[in-house]
Formats: sequence, C-alpha cells, structure tokens
Amino acid sequence: MATVLIVDDDPAILEVLTAYLVAEGHSVETEDDGLAALPRLARADVAILDWMLPGMTGVELTAHARREHPQLPVLLLTARGEEEDRLRGLNAGADDYVVKPFSPREVVARVRALLRRVGVQDHIQAGPLTMNLRSRAATLHGQPLALSRTEFDLLATLAQHPGLVWSRERLMERVWGPDFPGVTRVVDVHITAVRRKLGDDADAPTFIETVRGLGYRFRED
Repeated sequence: MATVLIVDDDPAILEVLTAYLVAEGHSVETEDDGLAALPRLARADVAILDWMLPGMTGVELTAHARREHPQLPVLLLTARGEEEDRLRGLNAGADDYVVKPFSPREVVARVRALLRRVGVQDHIQAGPLTMNLRSRAATLHGQPLALSRTEFDLLATLAQHPGLVWSRERLMERVWGPDFPGVTRVVDVHITAVRRKLGDDADAPTFIETVRGLGYRFRED
C-alpha cells in the first residue's frame, strides 16, 4: 500500500483514478489546486499531477517537489503531446507522463512501475519486529502485536524511514490527515502506547527514539 496524491481540477478524473488506485490497494489523497497541494507532497509516496492547475501549474509543482522531496516519484497528466512540452515536464523533474485522454489502467500500471522503481515497501523487518503493510499485521519475536489502526500507521510511518526525524506536526499530517482538529499531544499519547506494546524503554529505546525539541525517529540499527 502506498499513499498516492492526485492533483487535478477535473472531478471526473479524480473520481475514476481514485477508484482504480483504491482497488489496487493504495491510499489516495486528492486536491484540485496546485498551491493547496504543496503541503500534501510531504506525506505522499507518489504524486500524479495535472499539467494545467489553478494556483500553481503541474510543472511548477513538479519542480517544487523535486527540490523539497527529491525521492518523490511524479507522474504528469497532460493534454500536451508535443515533444517540446513533454521534455519541459521531464526537465522539471517528472519521472513519467501520460497524455490525455488516457486509460485509468495505464495510469495504475505506471504508478506501479514508479513505486517499484523507488522500492516502496510492503514489508518491514526491523530486528524482532515484522510488519506487513498490505495485510496490516505486525509481529514481535514471532508473536502477534495488537496495534490499533492509528498505532500501526504511526509505527509503520516511522519504521519505513529509519533515522529520519519526524516532527509531531508532520506525523499528525501523515497519520491523522491534514484536517485533524487535535493537538500534537495526541502523537505523544500514541507513541507511549506503541512503546508499551513493543516493550520499548523511552530512556534506552530499541525502536523509537525521542529527539528532544524536534520529534521522533525510528532507530537505524
């Protein structure tokens, strides 16, 4: 399962691509404005961007993604089939493009290829901890680990990026979504619950470290 961000101002395209990608097993976020999509890039595993967007064009959004999120695969949707325009999109940093009108199945196949290229995980192994992101099952020392949906998503987010420091705000956006009305304290509460189930000591952690003043990270070793 990957988080796919689709940015297009055509509701029909958003609806059909969402249906196909969800059927493929992905989580999908949508936006119809390029500028409004900027903060959503940070929590996406792949971005599908329309060329012509209000607020910020798909090419401008692609260039921003390449600067700020260099590992994020970007697929451009464009009605521009000319070679010069395709090259402009690729030069801006797009990994692939699809010319409209397109088959939704082609888009899904290209997303699959992009994710395979960057190695988005469906399985995490960290010492005695195993997580299957497709079945949403976790074990510790071979024994089932009883995690709530939120606890699983929080632990998986950290474990997929060992060594990377996540602020509480960024974790809230990634796990709870951008419109969650809660305060960042909710992250601390759930981290405590996850640590308890892992048998993890906050003062000498095996899995989740507190980075004082910044947030949390999953230990690289």
